[in-house]
Amino acid sequence: MRTSDVDILIVPGWSSSGPDHWQSRWERTLKTARRVEQENWIEPDREAWVGRIIETAVQSTRPVVLVAHSLGVAAVAHLAKRIPKGFLSGAFLVAPADVDNASVWPETEGLKLNGAGSGFAPLPLDPLPFPSVLVASSSDPYCGIERAKQLAEAWGSTLVEAGDAGHINGASGHGPWPEGVLRFGSFLQGLAD
Repeated sequence: MRTSDVDILIVPGWSSSGPDHWQSRWERTLKTARRVEQENWIEPDREAWVGRIIETAVQSTRPVVLVAHSLGVAAVAHLAKRIPKGFLSGAFLVAPADVDNASVWPETEGLKLNGAGSGFAPLPLDPLPFPSVLVASSSDPYCGIERAKQLAEAWGSTLVEAGDAGHINGASGHGPWPEGVLRFGSFLQGLAD
């Protein structure tokens, strides 16, 4: 598959993705990409977030591939239990947020996520009913690499270790993220097989 063959739904994490974030750049440059807009980015509600992703996917006219980052990855994990197999063509999951350990997360832009992952914990550990890749960093303050490996194994995701890449966002130098574009292209090609 190529990007023109699918509807790419960008699923940002908590506080959304700023204009320089790789997700925002992909949204601007990939013709079939659009952001799943949440009602409240700062005080996320799991059911509302999952419902909005499903609602946006239902409106698609081509096969749907999710591109999730951080808390968006947790939302996708919860979504998997509510959709039938074949509803989604795949998911490209980047820098998962380990909501089960949200109490140790650093502040983001002066804010801290309240509660036990704001209803996102515990993370489901059931296999995802669609192909997926999980890109994780060895220096992500929101999810340790060992936990990312555990999640990838549980979900049946192909794990891609990105090395010392922080949270794989604008703050870690991943506004332009050419390696991610290449990896995403390879993932899409694999969906056609």
